[in-house]
Amino acid sequence: MVSDRHHPPTGANPSGQSPASSPSRIIRRAPTGAIPIVTSSGRIPPAIQPSPAALPARFPSAGVAISACVLALVGCWATSVVSTDLIASWWHTDRLFCVAVGFLSLVFAGTTVSGVIMLLLRRPVGRYLIAVGALVALLTFGSLFLAGARVPPIVHVIPVIQIATVATALHPATRRWLFGS
Repeated sequence: MVSDRHHPPTGANPSGQSPASSPSRIIRRAPTGAIPIVTSSGRIPPAIQPSPAALPARFPSAGVAISACVLALVGCWATSVVSTDLIASWWHTDRLFCVAVGFLSLVFAGTTVSGVIMLLLRRPVGRYLIAVGALVALLTFGSLFLAGARVPPIVHVIPVIQIATVATALHPATRRWLFGS
């Protein structure tokens, strides 16, 4: 008995199907129907125009969500640099404070990086992780003032970046992009 998948050596196919249309074939022939012709006016004839339901829907812009990710990464880098400098310069005088700053730095870096990855993967929890990471970075930055550390004036831009990160991560446009509505 011969199955549909195997053909006798003579080339005859007992099922009556052509070998190219056999369900067991991986490679199938390309369609051979007529190609739509565009008229000289540049319009597609009404008989072959796609229906409005077949047209792709307009998706919300990802600009605000991408801005949140960029701001989060820039703020994470800047806060990490300041935290590292703070730990290096205060280690000999106050190790407990340095351990606390190091722990906060680890927490905000972990939440920020995982939040960025999850937001770019369109996971809704990503925007909240970014916001929490930015808020913990603000706490870390606040520890500079608590300790009375003197920092260059450019470092005072970090809280602005962190606040902008929270604002863009929790912005309604980010939510619309996540849920595609």
